[in-house]
Amino acid sequence: MAQIGITPDAIRAPDIDETPLKAELPRPYCARMAREKAAAVPCDAGDIVLCADTTVALGRRILGKPENASEAEAFLRLMSGRRHKVITAVAVKCGEKQWLRDVQSSVKMKSLSDAEIADYLATGDWQGKAGGYGIQGPAGALIPWISGSFSAIVGLPLAETANLLRAAGHPHFNHTPSGETP
Repeated sequence: MAQIGITPDAIRAPDIDETPLKAELPRPYCARMAREKAAAVPCDAGDIVLCADTTVALGRRILGKPENASEAEAFLRLMSGRRHKVITAVAVKCGEKQWLRDVQSSVKMKSLSDAEIADYLATGDWQGKAGGYGIQGPAGALIPWISGSFSAIVGLPLAETANLLRAAGHPHFNHTPSGETP
């Protein structure tokens, strides 16, 4: 948010069940999570609420946040030497209106040796991250190629987020530049 000049007034974690529905596909799942998070945040009528969800998908399979190192290892082994999708959905609400945008990027993870997997797991960086890795941390060394939005892979697509905030009437994006007439 700081990269686009926004400082949140408050950060409130929504308490929702993030379990995928039976046969739910990754992209609709991610969008549903962002919408449900936004709906779950208590706010006043004029508040602008922004929530996002990032999902890692290998084909139709959703790789959520691993519950333990063993599951993180299984995710890394699945993605090793393969491309996967990272989907980030952003929901913005103001009053009764809600705007949603999702961004899908492709990521290739290099073929990982047992030692590379063990070394990465030992960092603990996998905890709380969809797919069991964060490209912005030590796992960045495991990713030789991406196609799409780096900021969306990290978890918040900045261009799309700015457009959603503009649509919601955020004052940072709805002003007339100096010297211009509206």
